[in-house]
Amino acid sequence: MSGKEAPRPGLVRSVSAGLITNRQAAEALGLTLRHVQRLKARFRADGVGGLVHRGRGQPSPRRLADPVRAQIIHLMTTVYERMNDVHLTEKLREVHGLPVSRSTVRRLRLRLDRAAVRRRRAPRHRARRPRELAAGSLVQLDGSPFAWLEARGPALTLLGAIDDATGEILALHFRPEEDLHGYLTLCQQLFTTHGLPVALYGDRLNVFVRNDRHWTLEEQLQGRQHPTHFGRLLQDLGIAYIAAHSPQAKGRIERLWGTLQDRLVVELRLRGIATVEAANAFLPAFIADFNRRFGQPPAAPAVWRRPPRDLDRLLGCRYTARVARDNTVRLGARCLQLPRGPHGRSYARLRVELRELVDGRLLVLAATGRLLAAQPAPEPAFVLTPRNRTRVSTAHHLSPPAPSPPSRSRHRAPTADGAAPRRRPAATHPWRLAADRHLALNALRRTRRDRGDDILTEQSGRHFH
Repeated sequence: MSGKEAPRPGLVRSVSAGLITNRQAAEALGLTLRHVQRLKARFRADGVGGLVHRGRGQPSPRRLADPVRAQIIHLMTTVYERMNDVHLTEKLREVHGLPVSRSTVRRLRLRLDRAAVRRRRAPRHRARRPRELAAGSLVQLDGSPFAWLEARGPALTLLGAIDDATGEILALHFRPEEDLHGYLTLCQQLFTTHGLPVALYGDRLNVFVRNDRHWTLEEQLQGRQHPTHFGRLLQDLGIAYIAAHSPQAKGRIERLWGTLQDRLVVELRLRGIATVEAANAFLPAFIADFNRRFGQPPAAPAVWRRPPRDLDRLLGCRYTARVARDNTVRLGARCLQLPRGPHGRSYARLRVELRELVDGRLLVLAATGRLLAAQPAPEPAFVLTPRNRTRVSTAHHLSPPAPSPPSRSRHRAPTADGAAPRRRPAATHPWRLAADRHLALNALRRTRRDRGDDILTEQSGRHFH
């Protein structure tokens, strides 16, 4: 007897003994008056057993027919052996015309005591994370590729930052894709408008964290990998970065994308915006209206920090290089001539730091942080792209040298970052001639030593050709 049927015997006995009326028993059991009368008749005939539902233990009228069940079991154990439940269900429907469900196939497989081909992972337990108390304690970053301009313009990715404590949008920026240039532009808006947060919360995009397994010897000795260009920026600003392992971990900004894909798309359509420039120009007004409607007051005072004065010099990529003999440094195809130092000093062979900023400027800084030279952006539509290596080789000449004779030359192609390759001296170079004479003299000395002759003197060696 089920828990729903457990109160029936006592109430039916009371009705049969005349202690309560049929209507009172019907209201207590939640049944109709006629059904209570039927229960009284069953109780008189069969006792307590007559109060149990009569359909219990009976086969279901919607069960599979025995021939169909036998056919499925035969196919499961012969033709479609070692096939997962979903795939087997598709084959039974499409090939054999058997309208069965995945749960039916799974039930038959379990009845045969056959293990699943691919075990279904149990859902992970997730606990709700309360909001931060103060604005600026935690900022969530993410990007959402979507047809924001619909058919009027190109497909774009919207980069955004949302405050965890208030739910307010802090910054938005449209980009063709998720890249370092877009996130640095987004952080520039965030830092200059609100300030520096305590921590950022995002996914494991290679812009934020290192996803490669390559470790240099220096990294192995340190016990950790060098950060990305974005991670280096956060270290200098004293901002922690928390990498989420699932979209549910940063659910607030994920839910924000659903809201923006509903509201922002309509607002852009009503204004007829069809270009990236016009869309980015509209975002500040949209952010102000959104925060006014959906923002929540924080539970504690804000903890935003003032950004440094040289913030524009930190938003970019950093490389180390050595100044060439002609006081030039190269970064890919960009070449920068260093001016004279104090009292006509030369910077040749000096180790310097190159900074390629998000606005396109190229800065050369000494180890003390002093600015040695600067170069503007090469073109108006400059896009900051990280180089393949963190250390860039310097070029020894402004123009490529003339090639050596083919018989002795060993030129290599330029490196991936555009730095000039190392060249082997020509066959007629004095260093090569001296080395050849030295090798020939050593060979002759070994030959004479083997024959027992006297070893050549230093004087004979100097006159040997």
